[in-house]
Amino acid sequence: MRNVHFRMPHITQRLLFTLIWLMLFLIGMNVVQASSGTVVKVDPYASYANVGEAFTTNVTIVDVQNLYGVDVTLYWNASVLQVVNVDLRLGVESHPDGVLHESPSSPYIFVVEDNVTQDQGMYRLAATSMAPAPSFNGTGNIVRITFNVTSPGNCSLHLETKLWDRPPQGQVSLPIAHTTIDGSFNVISEFSHVIILLLFMFVSFFAIVYSKKAFGRPRLRLFDS
Repeated sequence: MRNVHFRMPHITQRLLFTLIWLMLFLIGMNVVQASSGTVVKVDPYASYANVGEAFTTNVTIVDVQNLYGVDVTLYWNASVLQVVNVDLRLGVESHPDGVLHESPSSPYIFVVEDNVTQDQGMYRLAATSMAPAPSFNGTGNIVRITFNVTSPGNCSLHLETKLWDRPPQGQVSLPIAHTTIDGSFNVISEFSHVIILLLFMFVSFFAIVYSKKAFGRPRLRLFDS
């Protein structure tokens, strides 16, 4: 009985690895370096849609302790995106995926500001729990925003945030240190999909033809068992 072992040339391996890397880059995979501590981020990091379509993104807090107030401002390109809906996720008693606690005596979150300024591409939210509500610990969504894509183009979803803790009785609230991670929007182009497909076919064909010309038939090792 004979066992046949195929040895792929090292250059061909490098070509295939290069091909895989190139395709992942063109598809638009975005990798964000992990941050330690409390994070406020746009989630998902990257959003994609065609002109005339809508997409939804969250502003999310990760690993916070003793949270009592939030101040969030989100910016985008107003010539590309238009806000069509804002869904506050404040009060975990009403929104299990949200943040902040409602007061048992008056079950609501005090919202100081909740405004969209479309011509400036800006959304502002400022809100706080009310005593004797406990502070919030953990991970949750502050707000969920739905955009409509009005014209071709790409833009950042830029965050500016402040977090406030629950102060001891008789003292003032202090800011909570955290990291802020922006997001991005990229319009989907049918033409770009065709280019990616053609490029993939071309690179694949080149890799196969080059390996055949450079090495001929694959070398085989035959062993008798």
